[in-house]
Amino acid sequence: MIKSMTGYGRVVALLDGRNIVVEAKSVNHRFLEISLRTPSALFPLEMEYKKKIGERFKRGRIDVSIRLEGEGADTSKVNLNLEIAHNYFDVLSRLQAEFYLQEPITLKSLTVFRDIFTPPSETELSPDFLSRVEKTLQEALSMLVNMRQDEGMALYSDMQMRLKVITEIMETIRLRAPQVVLEYQKRLADRIKELTAGYVLDDARLAQEVAIMADRCDITEELVRMQSHINQFEALLQSEDAEGKKIDFLLQEMNREINTIGSKSNNAEIARQVIEAKSELGKLREQAQNIE
Repeated sequence: MIKSMTGYGRVVALLDGRNIVVEAKSVNHRFLEISLRTPSALFPLEMEYKKKIGERFKRGRIDVSIRLEGEGADTSKVNLNLEIAHNYFDVLSRLQAEFYLQEPITLKSLTVFRDIFTPPSETELSPDFLSRVEKTLQEALSMLVNMRQDEGMALYSDMQMRLKVITEIMETIRLRAPQVVLEYQKRLADRIKELTAGYVLDDARLAQEVAIMADRCDITEELVRMQSHINQFEALLQSEDAEGKKIDFLLQEMNREINTIGSKSNNAEIARQVIEAKSELGKLREQAQNIE
């Protein structure tokens, strides 16, 4: 069953007087891209967390935020290393004098050196606390997966409806196609009579012209392939291998067939049906962009 690439999950857990807040959201993306934000105490575990996130998804931009709130969290004051700040100021002053620079040394000049400021000390996290962080992360990811599945169901229903409309359009074209040749035969015969002032037609020659036109406008193969693509599409939507890339490729093939039908059928009604079919295919392609 198809899954959307759009979703959101948020879980809050309380342990040792601290809140563990995990938020996970995802949007469309051609590939899998993971963005993870964590407090400094969890920096050593970032690669492990990203690996676990990657195991749950195939495609989309996944943004995950892990925050620790409450006692012992990153809420203390930032520390200032004055000794390093003095060293930087002295070096800048020497550069200023050496190169006769007129620009003054300002606070902005110093703030670019990040090691002047040290992050607040973080209380060491116990194994039990780290285990709860990971569990909360997995719960938020599960919530995100469930929402993507729910969104996928809505996409599935919409795409099934549009496939049904396209199937009906193809049936209308199939029934209309034989009439195109008959109408052409009648128009050709009437035109020849008009131009020859009632001259008796050569039936064999007329039949030959009609046969050539019928062969040039034959869309039987295109209709058969189009129905095959529709059947593949429906099967793909219900399979475990349903992926946006596969569906997009199949839609390209369907669009190619409907374009060929439009170019080969010299008929206003079929042309109108082709436009309707292309409109539905365009909407299907828009929906496919949001499938994992």
